[in-house]
Amino acid sequence: MSVLKFTLIVTFALALTGCFENKNNTDKLCKSYPELKCERLNTNDGQCRLPRTDLIWHKYETHKEPSDVNKIKEYELVTLYRKCLANASQIQTFDTSKRAERRVEALLFSGEEQERLIQELRASQSPITLYFMWSQLGDEDARAAFLALEGTNALETSEMQYKLATMYTQRDQEKTVSLLHRSLELSRDKNVNTDIFQSLASIHYRQKEKEKAYIWAKVAEGYEISVVSGKELQLLYGYDQAKYKKLDKVADKVESAIKSGKYRRELIPDKY
Repeated sequence: MSVLKFTLIVTFALALTGCFENKNNTDKLCKSYPELKCERLNTNDGQCRLPRTDLIWHKYETHKEPSDVNKIKEYELVTLYRKCLANASQIQTFDTSKRAERRVEALLFSGEEQERLIQELRASQSPITLYFMWSQLGDEDARAAFLALEGTNALETSEMQYKLATMYTQRDQEKTVSLLHRSLELSRDKNVNTDIFQSLASIHYRQKEKEKAYIWAKVAEGYEISVVSGKELQLLYGYDQAKYKKLDKVADKVESAIKSGKYRRELIPDKY
């Protein structure tokens, strides 16, 4: 037997072992915690196995800690599983009567789970839940309640400042930019929301503040987020090499400050 063939067989066997172990662990979890109602999620169906497994294990996390954040994540996972089920329900099978019936039942149950989570979240006034209720479900009362928290400590986090910025995008560009800066100023770890860089580059470009747009495009590039390529940037802006060098230096300082949790909007000059 060739080395390559042996390697492929071993790799395949290990992959199968991992699949069986994951399934066995999930089955064990379901038996230990009947309140997760795994039996209503059509666990023996080969379709939608990954989103179903993710959902089951997160339901367990929510069971241990029924926080708003966990419930919102569970809602998102239920939605993904429901979408997969909707597609799987259209697949023609040889034993259509039983298998299709179980898929439809799981689809209906996932809809019930969505409604249950929504009703539980409606009782909360936490900022993240209010934003979720508006952005995902169009709840105008939640939107008003979220905006009423502006200027309070409840929204004084990087995540909440970014979410607040999205609510002003269509009606107040200056305020949007200010809130995006504040979100970066409040960032204290390496998990920076890189969507901010793209948003700032786009807004400044539309406002014909091309130097600032270029700086944020370069910062995004430093995080391996492609706004446009380096060559496209130079063609787009058409500056001489001296100016590019000056702007690149600013972008490097900004990137370094963000990564060290010391970003301040004053790092971006008003004039160039």
